[in-house]
Amino acid sequence: MSATTQARPQARANPPLPGTLRLGLARTRYEVRGFFRERDAVIFIFAYPVIMLAIFATVFGQDGTTIDFGTDSVPFAQYFLPGMVATGVMLSSFQNLALAIAVERDEGGLKRLRATPLPAASYFLGKVGQVLVSCVLQVAILLVVASSLFDVPMPDDAATWGTFAWIFLLGTATGAVCGVGFSSIPRSGRSASAVVTPIVLVLQFISGVFFQFDQLPTWMQQVASVFPLKWMAQGMRSVFLPDEAAALEPSGSWQHGAIALVLLVWLVAGLVVGVRWFRWRRRDDG
Repeated sequence: MSATTQARPQARANPPLPGTLRLGLARTRYEVRGFFRERDAVIFIFAYPVIMLAIFATVFGQDGTTIDFGTDSVPFAQYFLPGMVATGVMLSSFQNLALAIAVERDEGGLKRLRATPLPAASYFLGKVGQVLVSCVLQVAILLVVASSLFDVPMPDDAATWGTFAWIFLLGTATGAVCGVGFSSIPRSGRSASAVVTPIVLVLQFISGVFFQFDQLPTWMQQVASVFPLKWMAQGMRSVFLPDEAAALEPSGSWQHGAIALVLLVWLVAGLVVGVRWFRWRRRDDG
């Protein structure tokens, strides 16, 4: 008597997860949707540089007052625009991520996320992608307001816009990476704002955002030169101001090489700090 063999059902292998980059893009879409749901934060981040530009252009630019350098001059709105672009990038990247990630950690979101198959790299790509989207929109709004309401001339050649592009992208990446690294310093989500906001305010005051950088005390200029915001503002001045305005810089030139070097150094430092000390749990959670 021949035994009949019954086919055994074969266990189906779990389908492989999408790649890190694909998951990072999906996470970017998720982060962007979450960012725009926080309407109060969105309004502040987008409106802050526009409001500050309007205030400084109105207060300092009364009666057609201009900033002179050599044989040329520019209105105050044009001089302050680069600083507002730089500080807008800093708000959307460094400050936004340092606060948001600290709150996510405090609420247990990072701990739960770490238990999923999502690679850590995809999570961070999503954060950087969200920052890039918000920075592009913020800067676009600021440039439209500056050109339409304050008659600030925009660059008219591709080379200058190319300079703007690499400074913007490198500054955004540096701010985002440093924000991720710095997010582990606050002890809780509630204390994050008290830790991060004063640092951002101090850097704005000493980096040539609210005042002419050449008129600040020498020691203050030297301190500001350690941090990336000063260099982002200087790089943006090279884009939106005439070449003759370089005479107002401490070195007498735009120093594009130094700008790239300092931003890259901070980018690498932020990566090292983030990889070494980033925390997925609260301090009291092991």
